[in-house]
Amino acid sequence: MAMVPRVLVVDDDPVIRELLRTYLGDEGYEVFCAADAEQAEVLLAETSHLGQPVELVLLDIRLPGKDGLTLTRELRVRSEIGIILITGRNDEIDRIVGLECGADDYVIKPLNPRELVSRTKNLVRRVRHAQAEHSPVRQVLKQFGDWLLDADRRRIIDSSGHETLLTQGEFQLLSTFLRNSGHTLNRDQLMDQIRNREWLPNDRSIDVLVGRLRRKLRDDPADPQLIITIHGAGYLFTATPSEA
Repeated sequence: MAMVPRVLVVDDDPVIRELLRTYLGDEGYEVFCAADAEQAEVLLAETSHLGQPVELVLLDIRLPGKDGLTLTRELRVRSEIGIILITGRNDEIDRIVGLECGADDYVIKPLNPRELVSRTKNLVRRVRHAQAEHSPVRQVLKQFGDWLLDADRRRIIDSSGHETLLTQGEFQLLSTFLRNSGHTLNRDQLMDQIRNREWLPNDRSIDVLVGRLRRKLRDDPADPQLIITIHGAGYLFTATPSEA
């Protein structure tokens, strides 16, 4: 029997919390609710400690105290939990920032419960698929430029030994670049390789992911050396990989 998916709803509006609890509960989800980021962090820690971690967070951007964008950034640093942001219709900049922080998707208020349930189902499935694929059996290290990629632990290591974790999407993007080093890849080709999340079907989602990977590789976006933008064509990865 498949494990019941666990979802955490984080919204300071009790009406929205109850609406989502009802709809997702009727769809077979185990639903937890929190009114702010602090309550959410307590619930996430408790469920993880019990061995029943939450797989997806539905997170309002505009929370009292610590906002949803800050919580998104903190969650993505330490976990691969699915994150869907709940935003206002006029929050276009916040939606873009949310994707850059590591959110997987967003929905716009007023909420369409059927659409939200559909997006939730898709993202839970993709999160589980990514987790099932990530079962390391041996350490695989790949050298490129001044960096090492530890494919088993999904991290990059700089020349001083400092480690930086990659999200699944960042790891898949870097792996695609390494497989195609020296060749320009357009956005459609890159999107075809990144299927672990419910990526929005547009060029912007790839650009956001490239930006996140550049920051982790300390590749200056004003003058990139590793991931070069070929205007009108796509992206070119310049470093030649080798086994470490």
